[in-house]
Amino acid sequence: MTKFGNRKNHARAALAVVLLACATLSLNTRVAFGMVALAGPAATDDCQDECKDDLNAAKAATAQYHNEGKALADGFFSTQQCVQVPGLGGMGVHYVNPGRMDLNIDAASPEVLLYVAENDGTMRLIGVEYVAPVIVNGSPWFGPGPPPNGQYNAAPVLFGRPFDGPMAGHGPGEPWHYDLHVWAWRNNPSGTFFPFNPKVSCD
Repeated sequence: MTKFGNRKNHARAALAVVLLACATLSLNTRVAFGMVALAGPAATDDCQDECKDDLNAAKAATAQYHNEGKALADGFFSTQQCVQVPGLGGMGVHYVNPGRMDLNIDAASPEVLLYVAENDGTMRLIGVEYVAPVIVNGSPWFGPGPPPNGQYNAAPVLFGRPFDGPMAGHGPGEPWHYDLHVWAWRNNPSGTFFPFNPKVSCD
């Protein structure tokens, strides 16, 4: 067990709150994600070699969740609200699994599933999201400013690229974290890892 392990339940609960907050983001989301997103590579060349291996693993593990009921049965819960930002696109509805909120990062085990509602009300799986806490002295960092230089964990790496962050929580009382959006099940013209997808709408 890692040093973080003794506080695993606390971190899982805290990070679940972070993802719940994602469902209530509005134009302020530009601050959290916009600058990172705008630097993303083109969709045609941003997933090669190692990335494709991880993407195949992610798709193989999450194909079962095209059935929303299976996701719910496996511990994911819907945040209910659909997230989008004018000019950037949408993220969809976040389905969070608190049991996966720890330091273990695995392409086949995303912490969050992304869905969008179809015209008939059914939910379609469109992507996944990976989340990891920023840890300082064995605990999630809740400071009002960035974590102290050299005293926190490095960004995890999946798909051959580091996660976005560290970034502040998206509301009061939420910890700093890293995350990575992956559009495994819907093409994103802005890039496979761009947080928002112009092909996703909440309207």
